[in-house]
Amino acid sequence: MTAWIKMIEDDKATGIVKDMYNKARSPHGTVDNVMRCQSLRPHSIGGHMAIYKSVLHNPDNTLPFWFLEVVASYTSIINKCKYSLTHHFMNARRLINNKQRSDQIYAALESRKPEYYFKGKELALLNYTEKLTGDVAKMVIGDMLPLRKTGCTDGEILEVNQVVAYFNYSNRVLNGLGVTTEGDVIGYYSEDD
Repeated sequence: MTAWIKMIEDDKATGIVKDMYNKARSPHGTVDNVMRCQSLRPHSIGGHMAIYKSVLHNPDNTLPFWFLEVVASYTSIINKCKYSLTHHFMNARRLINNKQRSDQIYAALESRKPEYYFKGKELALLNYTEKLTGDVAKMVIGDMLPLRKTGCTDGEILEVNQVVAYFNYSNRVLNGLGVTTEGDVIGYYSEDD
């Protein structure tokens, strides 16, 4: 079982479902379960894809893509979303392209101690990620101070905010519907990227 609800198989998709699947195809040519789980209401796939691509794959973002994938992974660790963590830390690993470094980053995130690996701006952004994900009702204007002290621009803060917001949404879709990675090609990037 790949989800707790019915999902339309790729070869059975017609009409708007087929159109949405074609728009949602990964670079591998497949449709991941995160999109297929919405096939009974295919109009939601379009909105989901638009946000996903804008927060993680837009060339106008200024933070490195590997770091945005780390933010996605940390959000997913906090939310205990195995699906997103599996996909997005694979993306981080492929973009980092250094096994020892990516293993150290993963260990720091998994222990919920990003300070074991990160410092400065990156650590401030990961601390912001943690509070925004795990204690959003307690966010205050003072949460901007450590970000600005370490040199984060408002645009960079916004980029991380959008990744965290998207993954809190996506993690809830996945965990709430029991979606698994069964049948998915793991990760967006190929080994050669």
